[in-house]
Amino acid sequence: MKKKQRITRVATAAALVVAALSSGFAQTNLGASCGCPSIAARTTTVLMSTLAVNGGAGDGDLLNNTTLTCDKIWILDKKIYVPNGKVLTIQPGTVIKGRLAPLVSGVPDPAQATALIVSRGGKLIASGTADCQIVMTAEADNLDGTFPINTPTASKWGGLCIAGQASNNLTLSKNGPFNATGNGKICVADGLGTFEGFATSDFRNQFGVNLTTPQAGYNTTFDDNDNSGIYKYISVRYAGAVLVQGGELNGISLGSVGRGTTVDHVEVIACADDNMEFWGGTVNVKNSTFMFGNDDMFDWDCGYSGKVQNVFSIKASTVDTLTSSTKDADNGFEMDSDDQQSGNGSGVAIGTIAAGGYRSHPIIYNVTMIGNNKRAITSDNTGMAAIQAKELTEGEIYNSVFANFAVGLNLWTGNKTNEGSRGTTTSSTGQTVTDTYDNWRDNNGTPSLIVKNNTFVGMGAGNLGAATATLSLDVVKGTANAYYVNSAAHQPSARDTTQFYVTDGNTHPATIPGFNYTWTMNGATNATAVQYDATPDPSLATTSPAPADGFFTAENYRGAFESGKPSFLSNWAYASLLQTTGGLAPCPTDVNQDGKTDNVDFLQLLGNFNQSCH
Repeated sequence: MKKKQRITRVATAAALVVAALSSGFAQTNLGASCGCPSIAARTTTVLMSTLAVNGGAGDGDLLNNTTLTCDKIWILDKKIYVPNGKVLTIQPGTVIKGRLAPLVSGVPDPAQATALIVSRGGKLIASGTADCQIVMTAEADNLDGTFPINTPTASKWGGLCIAGQASNNLTLSKNGPFNATGNGKICVADGLGTFEGFATSDFRNQFGVNLTTPQAGYNTTFDDNDNSGIYKYISVRYAGAVLVQGGELNGISLGSVGRGTTVDHVEVIACADDNMEFWGGTVNVKNSTFMFGNDDMFDWDCGYSGKVQNVFSIKASTVDTLTSSTKDADNGFEMDSDDQQSGNGSGVAIGTIAAGGYRSHPIIYNVTMIGNNKRAITSDNTGMAAIQAKELTEGEIYNSVFANFAVGLNLWTGNKTNEGSRGTTTSSTGQTVTDTYDNWRDNNGTPSLIVKNNTFVGMGAGNLGAATATLSLDVVKGTANAYYVNSAAHQPSARDTTQFYVTDGNTHPATIPGFNYTWTMNGATNATAVQYDATPDPSLATTSPAPADGFFTAENYRGAFESGKPSFLSNWAYASLLQTTGGLAPCPTDVNQDGKTDNVDFLQLLGNFNQSCH
């Protein structure tokens, strides 16, 4: 009986969200439940004019510990820094808008792209709530549902950059010197990098630790427990300003961010580049959503080794309804250990605290990623795999669902034609390798790249067809820029396929009951004509739930969502409000329906229904 009551409450909460959407997506009352005025009643304030240095060597630095309140709409009109030793606090329900950079010859000036940057030693305390999110968006977004999700609306401001002093594997000899032209050389000293695309070696844009020449006021060794603040219930929208070709800002960029930092219930919407990208670091991420990004859904490099659970991500539809142009798209996971392919981390145990001392090795559970089945290569988007494992990466991915990508798991080998002749190296587990393929295969020692108990549906690419596209080696550019599975000589062996499907328990069904990844959306109106359903029904069982270790939750299913249960999406999550996704019941908040969310609702949810939203 209690279960039936709980489901009824959840259904009621979901119905209220649907009713609120009858006139289109709107957040004009954002923060009302936590005492914030309506969007229309808020005063617009340029952050720079009142709270930060304007001009001089510290241009853009917040002068003091600062709190942004939800009675204003705060405008970023340049790069704003939370400098070393300072704390920026953002109240729940607050809206921050990034201004489009001034136009030069009709194009936004990259040098003046706006962004919020948390420098090493600085902290951002942005702890929103389930019904009172913090929104960071473009100045042109009036939050009434009329700002379309399409290519022209992306890249309206920079995004959120977070720097820390946790481990990375950067070495100046292999990953430098720093070059602002977007070639991936971001190292300025052993252990010290600069965010991609920034035009100077300004120490405020740097992450990690200078292991060669100590910097005053910063660590002399890596701190994997470094704390850059709290990031909860934050929505970052329409970011991704291009600084240089190949050097775009991401929705959220994390450089050497430590595990003392909290990242939980964040979402990135319609970013022009990667939704979330990591350069080294140990930070953990949970309960997060990435929608309509124009590049990789989740990208890591330079020795990232955090934990990740409950991630939901979808691509935009292939054709832009406003421009009739083909949208870019890239990978679900893009996994690198060292973007310069220099072999950093070879022969050194995971976790060694030294420059170049280890490889990327995150551990990931319960992800659902839905691509747009794009095959043509455009711009710098040259990969369309659910999991693009390259450049000596390690890591572990379990209990996840991937749909509608050209390729499932694509493993790089030393035979990749555009990788160059690097010869063999030694992995962190001791085996001789050429690239990620050898980190993965179980007949070459103990695998250090593990992909187990995942479900791949709707994969297929190139001249070899869908039957071989779930697992592939060295997918390359083919004729007419088509996505192309390379020659039969580079295809997985019989032992490879046995490992993938039998030993590791991955599946590639033609369909999944209750799961629909085909959908259509009008990019001009944000109306979804055909909803997809990201929740399999019944749930896809797994025999290896995540360990209940204080971060991971032991969830007995594959994918980000469990059938018939509340999801980690809140009522204010964009995926819930836009109703692009069927089958997701947001966590109820106002359980007793008295018009407010408080501890009474929590106690009723937990005590009466034995249910709590995580």
